[in-house]
Amino acid sequence: MAITAALVKQLRDSTGAGMMDAKKALTETDGDMDAAVDWLRTKGLAKAAKKSGRTAAEGLVAVVVEGGKGVAVEINSETDFVAKNSEFQEMVAGVAAVALGVNDVDALAAADMGGKSVADTITAKIATIGENMSLRRMAALEGDTVVSYVHNAATAGMGKIGVLVAMKGGDEALGKQVAMHIAAVNPAALSEADLDASVVEKEKQVQMDIARESGKPEQVIEKMIVGRMKKFVAESTLLNQQFVVNPDLTVGAAVSEAGAEVTGFVRLEVGEGIEVEKEDFAAEVAKAVQG
Repeated sequence: MAITAALVKQLRDSTGAGMMDAKKALTETDGDMDAAVDWLRTKGLAKAAKKSGRTAAEGLVAVVVEGGKGVAVEINSETDFVAKNSEFQEMVAGVAAVALGVNDVDALAAADMGGKSVADTITAKIATIGENMSLRRMAALEGDTVVSYVHNAATAGMGKIGVLVAMKGGDEALGKQVAMHIAAVNPAALSEADLDASVVEKEKQVQMDIARESGKPEQVIEKMIVGRMKKFVAESTLLNQQFVVNPDLTVGAAVSEAGAEVTGFVRLEVGEGIEVEKEDFAAEVAKAVQG
């Protein structure tokens, strides 16, 4: 695979590595971006592994809670200007309300909304507003108590990040604090048992490769990995993270002290995981001149 300047720049931007290191990583991994990030981490050359979660699409996430059920819905638009449009926001609110009656995004697209499907409603709005839109994701959460939180709210119940927290016991104030923590820290899972096994295994392999680069004996490396993986789990799981409200406690300990238990959470961020190819201004002008 050809290693282009654009690929090198993308890897530099996502890891903080130098240009030559980024180019070498891509060359060694035949242009595989994820493998190149891991290669840089192994060599101690990546400042951060930002392989996903880069927001590159606009739109809104709406959250609605009714009784013991909450839903979060993401609808994308091309520009932030449309996301601020009251007509678009009204449609998103309507779709979120319909989502309370379904369990997945396919069922939501087909669900009735004022006499036509949600999918057809969005298509009609595209024609009205003149910009492409898409129903991307929805997530539902049930529990004894479900609390919602919206970060960077554009209007009531919708914004750039939507969070739902399900709990047993506790009150809405506690649930809101936990939801704000989730919005800020973005845990990968609720607990160690909920972590994706393949993600854990991949991280373990990367940490072993990093340790071996130090030249330490295998028995020392094994002890190092135990500590590093414990730290990885603590940083990745909600219940083991230091609570932003009180860093002296983990989220799990703080919730337990309040006589409650977090049973689940949902976090949707607008455009999360979507990457949009962008041209520099000079290239854009040149293309326009060429017709």
